[in-house]
Amino acid sequence: MSVQLTRSLGIPPGPESGPASPWNLGGLSLPTLARRVYHEIDEDEIFDRAAALAYYFLFALFPTLLFLTTLFGMLPVPGLIDRMMAYLQDVLPGDSASMMQKTLGEIVRGARGRLLSIGALAALWAASAGVSSMISALDITYEVSDPRPWWRRRLLAIGLTLALSLLALVAMVLLVFGGTIGSLLGNRIGFGGVAVAIWNVVQWPVAVFCVVFGVALVYYTAPAVRQRWYWITPGSLFATFAWVTMSIGLRLYVEYFGNYNATYGSIGGVILLLLWLYLTSAVLLIGAEINSEIEAAAARRGAETAKAAGERVDPRARRSA
Repeated sequence: MSVQLTRSLGIPPGPESGPASPWNLGGLSLPTLARRVYHEIDEDEIFDRAAALAYYFLFALFPTLLFLTTLFGMLPVPGLIDRMMAYLQDVLPGDSASMMQKTLGEIVRGARGRLLSIGALAALWAASAGVSSMISALDITYEVSDPRPWWRRRLLAIGLTLALSLLALVAMVLLVFGGTIGSLLGNRIGFGGVAVAIWNVVQWPVAVFCVVFGVALVYYTAPAVRQRWYWITPGSLFATFAWVTMSIGLRLYVEYFGNYNATYGSIGGVILLLLWLYLTSAVLLIGAEINSEIEAAAARRGAETAKAAGERVDPRARRSA
């Protein structure tokens, strides 16, 4: 039976040698992978876990924004925080974005000079709580129990929070100063306006790559499994574009069809923010399920470095230990 036929029927072909690439989809066809991911979503109660994750994200959201405000304020760049809030308004429904902007302004004014010292450290600790809860949720998607002590998980959560904040900073600088950077590069190499035009196009894929890379970093470091590093995985790519599509779709739905203020009154913005966080959590967990199912399928085909469901290390590593 040919490889193409077995893939179309969802039958794993013979064992493969060498490292397993996630882009081989574990030897599965797309429909078969989709069915398996759908089954795992139901079995792992992903949407229930996304609701719990959204709850923790809500408590971590404003400390995260406070820490980002501190981080952005260290740069001699006027208006960077205002531009960040403007991009949030493009992603979130209007009421939620306005509520976040108002609340963040009150927090920043209340914190005053403490932002660069104790306040920033406290904000970082509080922001890492959301990442810590995400670590526990991702362990469920990989069907592993986490042997790491609590302090190690917390340090990992703080490190991930810092890394994601730095990626957000890089993305913001690229979006805000893309044209200026392009002009400098153009003057240096002599292409002038051509370099500016090219950079104005390239800066957006670079900013998207920062998001994809951030998601891939979470999928790589957060679960208690030993994995090979890939800059981009099917799960991280799905999570990024599904999140962008979901955010735009939710904003359009609220703008043209839904009237949450008529139902929830003054807390309509809070309800929309919770809904956005819930959908964001679901997208992240589904992306992890995609990577996990690809890994498990590759292990069933005999890939050397792939791990079956519930395994923390690949069989080759155990044999050499």
